[in-house]
Amino acid sequence: MTLPDASAPRRTAAFGFIFASALMNSVSFGIMIPVLPNLIKEFAGGDTASASQWNTLFASVWGLMQLFVGPVLGMLSDRIGRRPVLLISFAGLGADFLLMAFAPSLAWLFIGRVINGMTAASFSTANAYVADVTKPEDRAKTFGMMGSSFGFGFLIGPVLAGLLAGPAMTAIFGSFALRLPFLVAALLTFANLVYGYFVLPESLAPERRIPRFDWTRANPMGSLRFLTGHNDLAGLASVGFLFQIAHTVLPSIFVLYAGYRYHWNIQNTGISLFATGALGVFVQVVAVGPVVRRIGERGALLLGAAAGSLGFALYALAPTGMIYLACAPVFSLINLMQPGLQGLMSRRVGPQSQGQLQGANQALQGIASIIGPLVFGLSFAWAVRHEASLHLPGLPILISAGLMLAAFLLAIRFGHAPATKEAV
Repeated sequence: MTLPDASAPRRTAAFGFIFASALMNSVSFGIMIPVLPNLIKEFAGGDTASASQWNTLFASVWGLMQLFVGPVLGMLSDRIGRRPVLLISFAGLGADFLLMAFAPSLAWLFIGRVINGMTAASFSTANAYVADVTKPEDRAKTFGMMGSSFGFGFLIGPVLAGLLAGPAMTAIFGSFALRLPFLVAALLTFANLVYGYFVLPESLAPERRIPRFDWTRANPMGSLRFLTGHNDLAGLASVGFLFQIAHTVLPSIFVLYAGYRYHWNIQNTGISLFATGALGVFVQVVAVGPVVRRIGERGALLLGAAAGSLGFALYALAPTGMIYLACAPVFSLINLMQPGLQGLMSRRVGPQSQGQLQGANQALQGIASIIGPLVFGLSFAWAVRHEASLHLPGLPILISAGLMLAAFLLAIRFGHAPATKEAV
């Protein structure tokens, strides 16, 4: 079976297509966030510390797959185009969600996370797509819009998960209600696959693709060499790497942390994620463009990093759930960081290397997804077990605040505009 012709003149690559595609995919991920840790906890016999350790293992394996497969898919998108890689990713994610919906044991959940990690290139490939169809000077604003599509997904998904796994559905479906969100996520992802197959046009013209696939560069070491071989990319990538590690803290522990410290159930957690997600979307949709016009990509990067460090510190020390939510407006400004960073990085490479750049970023995210859950999951488990003497369950979030402070200091050194608008 052949793909429909995506190069026909009547089908012009447009940001709207990829925005809708990313939105549907993000909703699927958002559904999973508050449910998967509770399913793991159910398999772990209800022990919070044990569930945290299992959750850490799952997240680390997912990151390991990203580390090795991310660069391959990034370069593959430079060779054959963005669209086929996106379709492969959607198929893998849909299979993973189905597996989680019917998994009889932790071992089957583990297999699903391996499949997911191998195919979860949709976000990085979507960013390469955006770089293809956007002028260099407009990319920070457009990356902010892409961030809002992810934000909308994480805004809608947790609330939908809370409803699907809540008491009303439990009364109808019994214990399967906890898995029902995964089934809905699978349906959304497969709908995304169909949408991409029939509607999404290709963004990378054949004459702008790399002539051959090079295995020496399609691996973690090749990705790191790519970053060190371009104008200050390594410094900016280091800023992004620290951000990526710090950013894994809430996906790694938040559901268990909120239940332990604030006694929130799955519905309260979903409402909290909705509220904080709404603030993030507001910043990405409304604030990024004006902020970049006013203070530039560098300014947005620095402001986002500083707000992230302060916001994490406030989250870690908040003694009640209401105070935690009151700190959310400060933390929401962290959403200025990625658009500024992506804008600065994408302007340092040409169109034929955007996929490789995003693949390299995906590899770094894979490393961060290994390190972060290990650091935060294990430190949370340790803090819970030593709560009587330590009195600091927010220890992992405080570690994230320190990482963001280090990212801010690095951004001061490397976060300047390139000498030219776009490297050739």
